Amino acid sequence: MDLHYRVTIFGSARLKKGDEEYNNVYLIAKGLAESGFDVVTGGGPGLMLAANEGHKSVDSDAHSFGLNITLAHEQEANKYLDIKKEFDRFSGRLDAFMSLSDAVVVATGGIGTLLELFYSWQLIQVKHTCDIPIILYGDMWAGLVQWLRDEVLARKLFDSADMNNIFHLTSVEKVLSLIRKAQEDRSQIEHACINYNKYRVELEDEE
Repeated sequence: MDLHYRVTIFGSARLKKGDEEYNNVYLIAKGLAESGFDVVTGGGPGLMLAANEGHKSVDSDAHSFGLNITLAHEQEANKYLDIKKEFDRFSGRLDAFMSLSDAVVVATGGIGTLLELFYSWQLIQVKHTCDIPIILYGDMWAGLVQWLRDEVLARKLFDSADMNNIFHLTSVEKVLSLIRKAQEDRSQIEHACINYNKYRVELEDEE
């Protein structure tokens, strides 16, 4: 098993324990730790805390990363981090996220989470990083995915192939299944950049 396989989880700093989204992100990160995968977050509160806390709930050799940002009103780094780095600019922090990421999970979030989603996607599109799966987790992303297809793709403002890395999933089990399949396949080939479109077919067959 590749113990350095790392999954970045993006999500809102505003959600708290007891929220459904918090609980589900906790479970995703817990499942990743059980598989021996590292987790990378922004290191702060909300869904970042959920991910790091869930990851550390398992006795695992995997690492919990936090890339914290210095802001006027937030945020202090959470206490569930094995490795922490502080940033004072979003640009450097975003590049650090992508240099570490073998897969990305985008949970419920606002402007910051949207920035992280589109920056990740942009780097993949222009081949500044490998093709990695970007998993939009949760019901809130359904409208965005539909809009991208109906308005942006329909006008040929990007290519249909640019959607190959985007997966909209609404169950913890499917998120974990996709990431485990991606890691298993990657560990068997020399080149880390692989075609993730086949997973879309497998997921649709399970519906």
